[in-house]
Amino acid sequence: MTVDSNPPLVHHFEKLLRHPDEISTPKRHDCHQQNGIMMEECQLPLIDLIGLNSHDERERAASAKAMCRASSEWGFFQVVNHGISPELLRKMRKEQELLFKTPFERKATCGLLNNSYRWGTPTATCPKQFSWSEAFHIPLTKISDQSCYGEFTSLRLVMTEFAAAMSKLARLLARILAENLSQQGGMLDDICNESTCFLRLNRYPVCPISAEMFGLVPHTDSDFLTILYQDQVGGLQLMKDSKWVAVRPNPDALIVNIGDLFQAWSNDVYKSVEHKVMANGKMERYSVAYFLCPSYDSLIGSCTEPSTYRKFTFEEYRKQVQEDVKQTGHKVGLPRFLQVKNAQL
Repeated sequence: MTVDSNPPLVHHFEKLLRHPDEISTPKRHDCHQQNGIMMEECQLPLIDLIGLNSHDERERAASAKAMCRASSEWGFFQVVNHGISPELLRKMRKEQELLFKTPFERKATCGLLNNSYRWGTPTATCPKQFSWSEAFHIPLTKISDQSCYGEFTSLRLVMTEFAAAMSKLARLLARILAENLSQQGGMLDDICNESTCFLRLNRYPVCPISAEMFGLVPHTDSDFLTILYQDQVGGLQLMKDSKWVAVRPNPDALIVNIGDLFQAWSNDVYKSVEHKVMANGKMERYSVAYFLCPSYDSLIGSCTEPSTYRKFTFEEYRKQVQEDVKQTGHKVGLPRFLQVKNAQL
C-alpha cells in the first residue's frame, strides 16, 4: 500500500462546490495560458547586486537606483550575485522535498517545525478562495530549535544557514530602499527582528482538477519585503498595468517583492503588488519565501508628509487582515486603512 504524502485537497475542494458537476474536467495546463488565452510572460527587472560592492560610486548608485525604480514601477524585481551560494540553495531544495514527502498524517499531527504545517485554505467559502498547496510557516525564532525537527536533523542545519543568509540579504535590500527615500538605512533594522520574521516552505502538488485552479490565491504580502527562492516550474503571476502577467523563472535569480508595510511607509513610492500562483496539472512546484516583518508593536507611519495612510501598528494590521479573511475569505489589505483615514477628513 502506497502512503500518500498529499493532503486531501480534492476532497476539501469538492466540499466547496454546490454541485459535483461544477468541477472542471482535467485539461492541459500551461502557466502562460489563462481561460484558453495566451498570457503575456514577463522578465522581471534584473538587478546585479555585485554592483553594490563596486569601488565605483556611480556603479553602486546605478544598482541602487535600478532596484528602487523596479520597486516603484513593478513592486517586484529579481537579484543575481546575491551572496547566497548555489550549493546552499540546492541543499535547501533537497531537504524541502524530503520534508514534504513525509506521509500527510504525520505532517499534520506530529508537530513538525513548531506545528506550522498548513494545507489548502480553511477559511475558503467558495472555490475561487481555495489554494491548491501545502506549507510550513516557521518563525525565525524556531529555526534553530532542535525540538522542532524530530528525525529531520539535516534540515535544521540547512534551514539555520539558509534563514541567516536570507535575513542578511533582506536587511541589505531594505536599507537601500530606505536610503533612497532619504531615510536612515538602519531604521528598519531596528524594528525588524526574529520574533516576527519567518520562512515559509511551499509545495504545490500536481492538480488533476483544472488549469484555472489557484496554487495560491491572489494577495499582497503583509510585510516590508519578501525574498522568494523558487524552482523552474513556473506559475507565479503578478498584476502589471491592470492585467495578470506570468513571471518567467530565472535559475540564477531570487525574486524580491515589496510588501504592504513598505508601501505605507514609503507613502506609495514603492508598490505592494497583487500576485498569485497557478496550479499545474503535470508538475509539482516548490518555493521558499522569507518575510521581513517588524515587531508587533512597531508603529508604521509614512516617512514623508502629507501621509496617505494613518499610523498603525503591525499587530493592528495583522489582526485586521485576519478578520478580513475570516469574514470574506480573502485579504482586503491597505485600502481598508486608507478608507479609515479618508473617513476622518
